[in-house]
Order: sequence, then C-alpha cells, then structure tokens
Amino acid sequence: MVLTREENDLLTRVGPGTPGGELLRRYWMPVAVAAELTPEQPTRLVRLLGEILVLFRDRTGRVGLLSDRCAHRSASLVYGRVEERGISCAYHGWLYDTRGCILETPPERNDAIINSVKQPAYPVRKYVGMYWAYLGPEPAPELPPYDTLVRRDGRRRLVIHPVLDCNWYQAMENSVDPAHLQILHQEYIGRGRQPVNTTRGFTDDVADTDFYVTSIGIMKKRTYKTGQVDEHPLVFPNILRQGYSTQIRVPLDDTHTAHIHVMFEPTPDGSLADEAEDPPVEYLAPYKDPPDAVHPDAVYNLRSVLAQDHMAWETQGPIADRTLEHLSYSDRGIHLFRKVTREQIDRVQRGLDPMGVIRDPNHPMLDTNIDESTKVESGGGRPVGVGAPTPAD
Repeated sequence: MVLTREENDLLTRVGPGTPGGELLRRYWMPVAVAAELTPEQPTRLVRLLGEILVLFRDRTGRVGLLSDRCAHRSASLVYGRVEERGISCAYHGWLYDTRGCILETPPERNDAIINSVKQPAYPVRKYVGMYWAYLGPEPAPELPPYDTLVRRDGRRRLVIHPVLDCNWYQAMENSVDPAHLQILHQEYIGRGRQPVNTTRGFTDDVADTDFYVTSIGIMKKRTYKTGQVDEHPLVFPNILRQGYSTQIRVPLDDTHTAHIHVMFEPTPDGSLADEAEDPPVEYLAPYKDPPDAVHPDAVYNLRSVLAQDHMAWETQGPIADRTLEHLSYSDRGIHLFRKVTREQIDRVQRGLDPMGVIRDPNHPMLDTNIDESTKVESGGGRPVGVGAPTPAD
C-alpha cells in the first residue's frame, strides 16, 4: 500500500511536537562517547530529535544537557566557560547548572529572572561508555537492560560509523528487509561461493522468511534451504540487534542519523570479563567522497556490508518519498514495522508508554537472542569484525 505524504511525515518527522518525535522522546538515546568530554574540551554540541543542545561536564564532574541558545540573548552555550557550579555563557556570563537553573545574571543580579526563567534541560546518564539523553516527559524510564549492554561474560567495544545523511526510518526499514541481504551484499556473504548471477545473488539459498512481534520489537526469521535458521530482532524503535552487534540509529534531525554499534563478544568459556574501564572506541572513515556530499554528487565506495547499506539508505533521498514506492510480498516486514510504529504513536497520544519502555529499576535482563544469532554469524565460531565478509542485516 502506497503511503500518502501525510502518512510518510507521520513516520519520519522527529522534531518537537511531531507525532513521531513525541514517540521517540519516550526512549533514551546515546548522544556522545563519554571520552569525548575532557577537561580540555568540556562542552560538545549535540543534535538530537531536531533540537540543538550543549552537553557539558562541570568541574565537579556533573554532566548536563541544555538547550544551546542562552536564555539571555540566544548566544551558543557550546562556547561557554565551564565552572564548578555549571556553564557560563561566553557572551554575558549567565551561569547555568546541569538542571538548567540560572545561578547568576551578570552584570547585575536579576532575581526576577533567576526565579522565573529556566534553561531547557534534559537528564543525562552514562551507560556502556556513552552519555545517553532522555528528551521526554518526566519521570524518565529506566535505561533498557538489553543483554548485549549488561552481560558481564564478554567484552564490548564501540564502533562509530559515519553520520547518515538521511532519515532514520530508512535505516530501520532495512532491518526488516531480509531480501536485500542475498542481493545487495552478495560479494560479502558467499564464503567462497559465487552467485548464480548478479541479479539473483544468493536469493535461492533462502527457503522462507517470517516476522513476528515481541514485547520489545519485531523478530526477523530467515530459514535457509540447508535448515539453518537466522533469527534476530529489530528492537523498537531504532535498534537492529544482529550477530555480535547492537546497531543504534539515533535520529539527529529529519535528514541526519547517527549510526553507533555496540559490539559484544562473549567469552568462550562463559567467564566474567573485567570491564573496569569504558569500552574501546573505533571511528570509521566516511563511506563516500566527498564525505559531506549527498547523492547524486557523492560517490559511494561500497567496500563493506555497512558501506553498501549506507549507499542504499542515503540514495533513497534525505527523506524517502514513499508515495512513489511499489511494495511486494517480500516487503511485508516493512509493512509490519510501519503498522507497529503507527500503533506506538497512538499509544503515546493516548498517554500510554510505548513498546519497550522500562519503568522497573529491577527489571530482568532483556534477551535479544544473541547466543543463537552469533552462532549463525560466526559460521563456525570465528568472531566477526566490522567490515568482515559475513552477513550484517
């Protein structure tokens, strides 16, 4: 079913007050690698869900996330001076704490402003080596205890992919589009075999695909003719959990998306790993030239599975025009994802929590099927690294 422009906007727009944006504001989102805030560079500009914010750490170690424009005369706080009590605007010195409270208003003290004006501020928590933010209504939910983020019998690392110059929904629809794996990525999944031709790729390896809704998202099930089953979830709303990776797609605004992978490799014998420090971080080079160009001016290098994905997502346009598409039977996972998204938007509009929001601080770990999916991914036990010639969708 072809979408109308209004239906497309409902699913894709992320700014304040939009139905999709209000849905996304019910979830915690990673906004920065923790190591990126240092005593030498204690502020960082953050774009999230169409808002421009400043992340900072004061000299006592407290971390805050405020609207970037100073309440005085709208100068950027990212250039502010960080002090013991908070961040001071570089323009006139107005001082804010991490909650957005105004502490000082140089050159004079204006108690009327101090008592009545507050800079928009959002909760920030450190989790898995990153700072996460919550932009929704209070009380904030708990950070989700997904197995790949909390299990101790393994090691984690962070992989920061180039920012996507397109809407977040294009990346997420790919996560319930199993048909593309055998065609788009045919150079990387054959394990030494050659496809029958480049049109079909390895399509004929697959016997069946299926999808079903779980408490945290949509499970994608691919059954091969060999009898092997690959089953891994789209964790609603913006995570693909596949193989060793937890792929988080963070909507920065309507046409840009951060792409962060948390890689979790279990220990072979199930022993506990020492994770006293934050996970190591790898920043990947751009997948296109020039790096800041978009299709048709950018040239994509297609050197890996993820590079191919970035090409496929971005060349649909900054926001894919779904009024022009022609879906087929193999696209039923995409249809299901859109249906689930509309249902969760409706829940938020009725004042309810959407799917996967955790309120219980003692909630048990959430199983994302990592043990089974890593067996498929490893192809015999070899851990898969970024860019390795193995499935990633």
